[in-house]
Amino acid sequence: MYINPYGADPVTLAADLANRRPRTSRELVDRCREAGVTIDRSASDADLGNLLTFLDDWLVVVDTTDPRERATALNALLAEHAGPPRLTDHDGHWHVHYRADDVSFARVLTTMFSVGTALHLTSRGIDRLARCAADDCDAVFADTTRNGRKAYCSTRCTNRCAVRRHRARA
Repeated sequence: MYINPYGADPVTLAADLANRRPRTSRELVDRCREAGVTIDRSASDADLGNLLTFLDDWLVVVDTTDPRERATALNALLAEHAGPPRLTDHDGHWHVHYRADDVSFARVLTTMFSVGTALHLTSRGIDRLARCAADDCDAVFADTTRNGRKAYCSTRCTNRCAVRRHRARA
């Protein structure tokens, strides 16, 4: 089965890159490769700068909790970073791209993150992108849980807050 790259994985990668910004284009490529992104073009310092600017705009979507305002912010990213869908078989599998083939590395990522976020929020729920509920953490996460009640970015934050609540009651 061929897995469409426009789904939960790109949103999770976008959150990871927003939480821990890459400092070099090499680090960006390495982290994308570790996340399973197919790297078929080079990345430059300009790509890194464009991606970091995109992540600032993407965080507006994360931090907007009103569903209509969130949709408006995401629609602006889609309009700027994604193109009309089209079929391609450049890798031997027919699938959909939302960009031209000859775009920069940053554009590949920003398209993937924009479309992936839209598909994630429309298939799982418009509220499934948030910041950690822990008082001392502002990490971003995409809620991919079955029940959609994730409130913390990690097990560590979940456990720390549970311990604090327990100690406050004791």
